[in-house]
Amino acid sequence: MVTGLGIITFRLHDCRSLKSKRKVVKSIISRLCNNFNVSVAEVGANDIYQRAEIGFALVGNNRKVINSKIDKIFNLADELGLAEIIDSEMEIINL
Repeated sequence: MVTGLGIITFRLHDCRSLKSKRKVVKSIISRLCNNFNVSVAEVGANDIYQRAEIGFALVGNNRKVINSKIDKIFNLADELGLAEIIDSEMEIINL
């Protein structure tokens, strides 16, 4: 079993309230879930208006496939244009 984990940190330039932040974060999460069938959630910076941390997890049986999907997730998150990616982390665990 191969597990892929990732965290993407975004800067949200136009957000002035938590309500506007939640709208952007919810949009990013739903797009990632719909396109890749991964588990996605906001995992940090919950009370900071202009910053969001989104984590995701994948499970599979092939390390190359998991690595490829993680790269595609990072690319889609960047291409959405809803927020600027300021940091990203990934880890692949073989069990």
